[in-house]
Amino acid sequence: MTKIEITGGVPLQGEVWISGAKNAVLPILVGSLLGDAPSRISNVPHLQDVTTTMELLGRMGAELSMHDSMQIEIDPRGMNHYEAPYDLVKTMRASILVLGPLVARYGRARVSLPGGCAIGSRPVDLHLHGLQALGAKVEVRNGNIEARADRLKGARVIMETVTVTGTENILMAATLAQGTTIIENAAQEPEVVDLANFLISMGARIEGAGSNTITVEGVDNMHGTDYSVLPDRIETGTYLVGCAMTGGNVRCTHTSPGHLDAVLDKLSEAGAEISIGEDWIEMDMRGRRPRSVDITTAPYPAFPTDMQAQFTALNSIADGTGVITETVFENRFMHVQELQRLGADIRLKGNTAIVQGVSRLTGAPIMATDLRASASLVLAGLVADGVTTVDRVYHIDRGYENIEEKLSALGARIRRTDSAAG
Repeated sequence: MTKIEITGGVPLQGEVWISGAKNAVLPILVGSLLGDAPSRISNVPHLQDVTTTMELLGRMGAELSMHDSMQIEIDPRGMNHYEAPYDLVKTMRASILVLGPLVARYGRARVSLPGGCAIGSRPVDLHLHGLQALGAKVEVRNGNIEARADRLKGARVIMETVTVTGTENILMAATLAQGTTIIENAAQEPEVVDLANFLISMGARIEGAGSNTITVEGVDNMHGTDYSVLPDRIETGTYLVGCAMTGGNVRCTHTSPGHLDAVLDKLSEAGAEISIGEDWIEMDMRGRRPRSVDITTAPYPAFPTDMQAQFTALNSIADGTGVITETVFENRFMHVQELQRLGADIRLKGNTAIVQGVSRLTGAPIMATDLRASASLVLAGLVADGVTTVDRVYHIDRGYENIEEKLSALGARIRRTDSAAG
């Protein structure tokens, strides 16, 4: 099995190009099914979840072709199969995003109940209630969601809790519904806005994306488009935390500073000197040890749950005690046990982690448990004495493009190995 091996102790220095956002590209790829002509998507990151999504669309009959680097063309005109099978869905929860487009465009869908990271309960009920509000007949049987509709009808859809994929599914379904749909308590994440902008470029009529109320005026049909995916704010934040932990100086390019206000505020509080431009962020720690920070995760624009594990790693070697409260997912502290193997002083109390910073971590074999946890373990390895070996790195390949190459370019001593080779 493939592992990542890190020899710690080198400050990160240099420049890193940020890839397209995983959490934006997946719904955009799926949203291309709503068009009656091909769409070309650029700035697509090379990730396992992207590969899985492409395989899923190809199995449904869409024709996919790769163009220059980071471009995918999707032609939905050959669609003839409206099912997302378990063997693909179990590896990637975002597969449920095909539900809305399939019902809206083709009148039917059969989607296995999703898998993905084991970070807690993420029920699909909100997706199903939303589609039912738009007039779809929805049943769950034999582990599958089955939905049908002659044509969806616009409706008022109130999200009981804020859900990004739920908002995206209903947003896509509403574009071809008859009449007006109002989505209340909608997710406000930049990735939702990016999807809305993509759909607008296909001919959808959408207002309010980025606020908690999105209004969609349904259209009869949508066309293809050319669209570039926004930069990955979580990848950006991950490299910046790595810089903070190692006392380095890193410049992230091709990114969106405005999407990272909550993260940058906490890095500044930790002692980082930060400067930003239109599409870059530069951070300098001047060799200093970071200060501990308190974190409470919440939906955007608050502090993102997808950065919680990385800041847990930062607090583990910071000066002082930091309290991290996770309000989004109830089972998102599985990285704590692995960080403790490296010598971190962390106590868990319910949905709160109390992290007493230690002066040094010590390398050890550790195991990734989910996507963002895997990133936090790699960051911890960057500062640990000796060698840290991270197992089950397929988690990291779901959301980080060429992470060892990018970190190596910043000076990290990191490599990918086969366990058979030690």
